[in-house]
Amino acid sequence: MFTRTYTSRFFGSIFRTILLAGLAGWFLLNPVLLGARGPAFAAGEMSQDQLDQRIHDYILAHPEVLMQALQSLDERQRQAEAAEARKALKARAADIFHDKQSPVGGNAQGNVTLVEFFDYNCPYCRMMAPIMEQAVADDPQLKIVYKEFPILGPDSVFAAKAALAADKQGKYAAFHKALYATKTRVTEAVVLKTAAEAGLDVERMKADMRQPDIQALIDRNTELAQALRITGTPGFVAGDQIYPGATDLATLKTFVNQARAAK
Repeated sequence: MFTRTYTSRFFGSIFRTILLAGLAGWFLLNPVLLGARGPAFAAGEMSQDQLDQRIHDYILAHPEVLMQALQSLDERQRQAEAAEARKALKARAADIFHDKQSPVGGNAQGNVTLVEFFDYNCPYCRMMAPIMEQAVADDPQLKIVYKEFPILGPDSVFAAKAALAADKQGKYAAFHKALYATKTRVTEAVVLKTAAEAGLDVERMKADMRQPDIQALIDRNTELAQALRITGTPGFVAGDQIYPGATDLATLKTFVNQARAAK
């Protein structure tokens, strides 16, 4: 309890410090207040304390500026993160679209690639599974690159490793579909049962799951997601665009077609 409370207070203090610094910058650049600190302040006729009091009084009279300042800070942060994500997408294109260890679905020789970061225990990923299948069925030139991104606990990690081990037996697609078809939390027991039902050599799968290349691939996927600012699942990448979150079939097709047209 102490550690959690201390951590919360620590990060809360940091947040307040950053927020106050941002607000101070906004106020000092606000055209309304520039007049207040202009010639008089420059000439030394207004002290810093007087300026602080004037800002204080202005905030009390116009509390809506706090929300405006917060919105401005949020928007700047979103823009900065989007710019960093686009930069990472360009720099890491080979890892994102052409990692030889990442399982592939659809048409492996297709003229457009859709990358999905997902977790088997994510309900939104489960919702997207039939939409992804339909997108592939409707577009014979669509290539899917699957990025196992298990962020929802040990069960998800176990499922991701099992799926990548299934790929070594040439049964990734069948196992991937079967896991989503369970319609329940994908636990270790569910994974093993599903693997057996899907015709996998379960003992071989267990052995392959321990291989370092599987953990290394999951680590690469996690690092890529962080670089692309994909913080949840599902997350999609096509062309030079990143689409976070679940969507409907029409929107997904538009996303894919925009990537195709931009080539």
